[in-house]
Amino acid sequence: MNEPLWSPSPERFAEANLARFARQVERDFGVKAADYDTLYAWSVREPERFWSALWDFCEVIGHKGERVLIDADLMPGAQWFPDAKLNYAENQLRRRDDAPAMVFRGENKVRRNLTFREVHQTVSRLAQALRNAGVGPGDRVAAIVANMPEAILGLLATSSIGAIWSSCSPDFGVQGVLDRFGQIEPKVLLSVDGYFYGGKTHDNLAKLKDIASRLPSLNRVVVIPYISDLPDLAGIAGASTWGTFLEPFSSGEIAFARLPFNHPLAILYSSGTTGVPKCIVHGQGGTLLQHLKEHQLQTDVKRDDRLFYFTTCGWMMWNWLASGLATGATLLLYDGSPFYPGANVLWDFAEQERMTVFGTSAKYIDALAKLRLAPGETHDLTALRTMTSTGSPLAAESFEYVYRSIKSDLLLSSISGGTDIVSCFVLGSPWLPVWRGEIQCRGLGLKVEVYDDGAAPVVGEKGELVCTAPFPCMPVGFWNDPDGAKYHAAYFERFPNVWCHGDWMEITARGTCIIYGRSDAVLNPGGVRIGTAEIYRQVEKLDEVIESIVIGQDWDNDVRVVLFVRLRDGVVLDAALAKRIKDEIKSNTTPRHVPAKIVQVADIPRTKSGKIVELAVRNVVHGRPVKNREALANPEALELYRDLPELAVK
Repeated sequence: MNEPLWSPSPERFAEANLARFARQVERDFGVKAADYDTLYAWSVREPERFWSALWDFCEVIGHKGERVLIDADLMPGAQWFPDAKLNYAENQLRRRDDAPAMVFRGENKVRRNLTFREVHQTVSRLAQALRNAGVGPGDRVAAIVANMPEAILGLLATSSIGAIWSSCSPDFGVQGVLDRFGQIEPKVLLSVDGYFYGGKTHDNLAKLKDIASRLPSLNRVVVIPYISDLPDLAGIAGASTWGTFLEPFSSGEIAFARLPFNHPLAILYSSGTTGVPKCIVHGQGGTLLQHLKEHQLQTDVKRDDRLFYFTTCGWMMWNWLASGLATGATLLLYDGSPFYPGANVLWDFAEQERMTVFGTSAKYIDALAKLRLAPGETHDLTALRTMTSTGSPLAAESFEYVYRSIKSDLLLSSISGGTDIVSCFVLGSPWLPVWRGEIQCRGLGLKVEVYDDGAAPVVGEKGELVCTAPFPCMPVGFWNDPDGAKYHAAYFERFPNVWCHGDWMEITARGTCIIYGRSDAVLNPGGVRIGTAEIYRQVEKLDEVIESIVIGQDWDNDVRVVLFVRLRDGVVLDAALAKRIKDEIKSNTTPRHVPAKIVQVADIPRTKSGKIVELAVRNVVHGRPVKNREALANPEALELYRDLPELAVK
């Protein structure tokens, strides 16, 4: 395709936050950045000036200090803003008026709105209650919560006193919670009494009782009534309801702890499908600054925007969404199934609340296309300016679907990064066109390159996504990793002094990016490396295919490509359909991409955040154990791949 799917109008280009930032850069540093490429090149050439300018542009509350970066040649080891003092929550709570800060909609039809003033007042009370429960700087507050206001209030109150937040979604099993929170030893546990999903009500109290009894570090358990007004807390030691916990305290000014830039803010977790999840510690300053950059400069979020991401509290995109308060945006929170009671539930929300930014997963967009929905025809999406997609690579056909069936004048940002950096390496820009199947750009201030096997940077070729210079949102470290050995092994072992992210990517000649899947899931038939997303893009074009997963099976001293497909109800994989699938792959890729075997399955295993788990399936096929099934939303699906007779023959 020689023409972009969308380009910014001159008005949109000029009115973007990025234009104001570029004027500031020209005024302060004499750098005239009339386009994104020039601004990006300056941001990685002079990172100290860039990140300092970003602090000023976003009006970060706190003391910046004189020094911006020391030990810049060390990865890990570089230190950003070593003299700074700030507080994440103080920046989030700068607005205190009666405009809506959070609008919550639950699957059970509950509707709640909180103003910025009410958020500040509740955080004030919750912070006092946490202090009264013995929580101080560095202590951990853990939460098993739905995507509801109490989750964000908990994050902010925890941050305000310098404690460390960690959350997971309420659909986690007992062992999945203990695998995470058992490592970090929280003093206080917040939890909903249950949750709603797909028209069903799930009671969590029995599970909570078991979890609390096996976390000896706990001082208090605070239960948030969600599925009932008066949850039965009998048998849960130290338990009280949210209302009772806050009742003794009146709202007032918050005594924000001004903290070092790298003081821990939150602990997030790796997917945990290959062992106990790694506890990734993110800092107050790095998280704040990076999210401000991605919201204001890359996504063009403005004060009073209506920011939505379909996410759970166990996915990093929830942390990303929560930071929108620092820009003065209204957070639109939804909890429940995106397809209950019907497939338009999120678009009803978008229309009713005049959503300006709609964030979701690539799988959701693909599912809409398969259902042949056209939200742009059925809903008033006048306010919608930007749509973001992550979780897996967004197929080229999904780009076309969005512009055809959702909105033609829309910045569609495919974004990619991860829990590891609680943000993105590659994402969007309001200054750039959108090309079919391509991510618009590398993030400002992040020196992202693609390395071949010899650690040489390449353009127009596939290779490892690396970052060759330090950046502020690198993790502070891993929990219980005193010498940093686990942290170093995770990112810096492959290429010394270079962050190796584990994505298989290409930077195109025009500077856009294409993610081909995870490096560790790359297929290698005959020594040729193939990204799994290359195959998914072709297979999932077919109307009969709902979704697919592909692995490399060790076979005859080589690797053969095995494709598993989940088909529409009533569709059976016969020889004709198998041939169509193979022809579609071959005609749009290479003969090497064509699977040796195609197998129909009833379900595809995925993590709690919706990512398919190629490595786990590969392990089952090869008879190897899957170490942490608790990380999966549907672990029973793995049994569908065990001892398949189709894979025992040529």
